[in-house]
This record gives sequence, structure tokens and C-alpha cells, in this order.
Amino acid sequence: MRDELIGVYLERLAAREPTPGGGAAAALHAGQAAALVAMVARYTTGPKYAEHSEAVARITERADSLSEQALGLASADEAAFGKVASAYKLARDTEEAKAARSVAIAEATAGAAQPPAEVIGVAQEIIELAETLLPIGNRNVITDIAAAVEAARAAATTSRVNIEINLGQVEDPERRAELQNIAVKVDTLSSSVEKITAQVREVISQ
Repeated sequence: MRDELIGVYLERLAAREPTPGGGAAAALHAGQAAALVAMVARYTTGPKYAEHSEAVARITERADSLSEQALGLASADEAAFGKVASAYKLARDTEEAKAARSVAIAEATAGAAQPPAEVIGVAQEIIELAETLLPIGNRNVITDIAAAVEAARAAATTSRVNIEINLGQVEDPERRAELQNIAVKVDTLSSSVEKITAQVREVISQ
């Protein structure tokens, strides 16, 4: 997906094909969110922001890294869900084939929960970076902080439902509990986003 034209990607997303789907779209939401944070940070440089230069440099570096990570997760999600689709296409003409198909579906579906779980972690970090950047960021691009966190929220909420739909196939109780705990975080993230966006709107209304 890294070298794909946006128009081509959207055509593939709209096609009657199992991949790419909502999981890849969620990861790309996260990638855009991180890139927006990095952009605001890069506008928060120079003598006027000298006292915050170290914090801004850290935010920029981490946001760039998260954007790259999110792009990788978009590809990982597409690959994981491709395995699910392939598992459903396996033969079931004998009892043995049916059993093997069921195992393959269960394994692939459980594996498909991993990329969205990681996307939620990425979204959380992006929101935290935005929260740190908000009070010191360049006011001329402050709305992009709101855009970033709203994109991160979209990434997280989409990833949550993608985890939840796969939970039934996760047989390991510890792993299932871990995924459930990750999904639960999304409500807290969403509340943080509400506050950040409200703060941005307050700033631009002055």
C-alpha cells in the first residue's frame, strides 16, 4: 500500500473484494493523524518557540515514527484479513476437510485481531502527543491538532469493532482478556479527543 496511488486504493476499497477493508482504513486514519501532528510540530519551530524546541523535536520524531508504523499496520491488516478470506474458501467436502477448515478459520480470525489492537495503541500515542503539543503549538495551524485527534479517534473506534468481531474465535482466555482490555481503552481515548477538540474550538473562537 505504501506506493499505491490514493485513487487506486479507493477503487480497491470500494470493490467487492474482502481486502482492503475497514481495518486498513482505520490504520490509514492513524497514519494521517500522526502526520498532522508532525506537521503542526514542524510549524512550531524557530525563535518564537525556542523554549519548547526539545519537546517539539521529540513530538516530531515520534509522530513520524507512528505514521510509518500505521502505514505498516494498514498492510498487515490487509494481509491478515486476506488469510481469513482464504480460510473460508478452503474445501469442506469431507469431515476431515471441514475440521481443517474450521481450525484455519479460527486461527486466521484470531490473528486478524492483532493489527487493530496495535492501531489502537498507535492512536493512543498520537492523542497523547497532540495533547502535549496543543498548549505550545503554532496557533496558525491549531485546527490541525483537532483534525489529528479526530482522525485518531476514527482509527481507534473502527479498530475496536474489528477486535470485537474477532473475539469469538480467540480461544486463549488470556489473549481474549488482553484484547478486551485494549478495546475498552477506546472510550477513554474518545473522551480525551472530545476535550482536545473543545479546547481547539475555544482557541479559534477567541
